[in-house]
Formats: sequence, C-alpha cells, structure tokens
Amino acid sequence: QVQVVESGGGLVQAGGSLRLSCAASGSIFRINDMGWYRQARGKQRELVAAISGGSTNYADSVKGRFFISRDNAKNTVYLQMNSLKPEDTGVYFCNTRLRPYYSRDYSDYWGQGTQVTVSS
Repeated sequence: QVQVVESGGGLVQAGGSLRLSCAASGSIFRINDMGWYRQARGKQRELVAAISGGSTNYADSVKGRFFISRDNAKNTVYLQMNSLKPEDTGVYFCNTRLRPYYSRDYSDYWGQGTQVTVSS
C-alpha cells in the first residue's frame, strides 16, 4: 500500500508565509511527478505547482511567491508559500505520480488535504 500525507497548513495573516510538506510512503518503486493542487470553496481543484525531475511548473497566480522543492531520498515534496493573499485560501492537496512495487503502471495518489486560511 501507498500513503500520502500532507502537513503544514494553518491560519496566517495576509503577507505571511507557510510551508507545506507531503511525504509518500509504503510500497513505492519509483516516483515521477509530485505536485500541489488547491481547492477553494465552491471552485474546482487547480494546479498550484508541480515538480518533475529538475523542472518546475507554477500557476500564474503564485509565480514569484510560491516555491516547490523535493527531497527524493525522503519521497517528500515541499511548498514554500510567501506573501500569502486571502485568495490563496483553500484546501491544498498533494499529488504524486508513482509506481508501486506491486504494479507495472504509474498512477496518481492523493493526500487527504490540508487547510490553508489567509486572513485579510
């Protein structure tokens, strides 16, 4: 089995910073992509940032404020969020595309989500 667990959410004032962490564990053969999505109330889930190999991709709304990084030895991805705005509020989900030992295929695995609330 594979587990994906996020941590680091919370309540912060506008202009503040938070750092999210996401660790994948269990019967993992290899991880390809890792990323963060968010879902605001009443809106669809959207990509915030992703990292694959040495390449990163960011939503336009977070460029220059959010930074994604990865520790391959720990199967962990981080999201450093700076200069937070109220519109960054939402549930942040970690996504990993990986191959378990018991499968030949790569599949998407999601964490349970962590709430980020930015007050004005």
